[in-house]
Amino acid sequence: MTQLPRTADELLALPRGEGERAVVMTMGALHEGHAALIRTARDRVGPDGQVVVTVFVNPLQFGAGEDLDRYPRTLDADLVVAEKAGADAVFAPSTDEVYPGGEPQVRITAGPMGGRLEGASRPGHFDGVLTVVAKLLHLTRPDVAVFGQKDAQQLAVITRMVRDLNFPVEIVGVGTVREGDNVALSSRNRYLSGVERVSAGELSRALFTGRQAASRGPQAVVRAARAVLDHAAAMEPPVVLDYLALVDAADFTDVPDGFTGEAVLAVAAKVGSTRLIDNVRIRFGAAR
Repeated sequence: MTQLPRTADELLALPRGEGERAVVMTMGALHEGHAALIRTARDRVGPDGQVVVTVFVNPLQFGAGEDLDRYPRTLDADLVVAEKAGADAVFAPSTDEVYPGGEPQVRITAGPMGGRLEGASRPGHFDGVLTVVAKLLHLTRPDVAVFGQKDAQQLAVITRMVRDLNFPVEIVGVGTVREGDNVALSSRNRYLSGVERVSAGELSRALFTGRQAASRGPQAVVRAARAVLDHAAAMEPPVVLDYLALVDAADFTDVPDGFTGEAVLAVAAKVGSTRLIDNVRIRFGAAR
């Protein structure tokens, strides 16, 4: 049976076993995308290891006017999803447990990478992400931490933090899980009405269309994706584009023509009042 520790002391009191510990960090409202992360974590540590899922809606990563108050909180359902996927424990601390002195005065900064794309649209977002990830890594003490590639920039800044600050943990990325209409699974999808869901499908269509143009180079990829999004802007309801960018997967800088290696074609847009992000990975030429 999956355990539900609420404090760090309760978590550390759980028998750890002989294998490695893997952690999957979430803000709850678990869906099949999260389940895929948990299954990957279980496969990674094996039957003798321990899989811990964290459920914590982190206030530091929400900006003014964002959806902190309405973000779904479904802990009972989350426990069912986590247990079925193979989690041993769901660590669901309170805000006071994670930030016992209130909002921390000392935070981790994401640096230049954290100011691009999502960071430009949501100033301070990645500082909040890295601060809570660092705290949860200390509280859970894992050997492996598993994150989804749907949040590609988040995965990149976490990977860089672990490398730059010598965290003793392996970061594992897992591919995006999509629904039947190719919309990337997200806890925010539940905000979409039926007609909004149709418009939201244009994000993944734009990304896949762009990826099909990869043999013609980076500029062709962006042009192909933008053509789909230009059409989507005239739909009802419209897809209101925040950004479309083709960036180096390692540091999220724009890729030039002639680029070789792994790139990320990333998009963010609003459909109705719901902001959605998505991305696909594209390899150009030989690996660097």
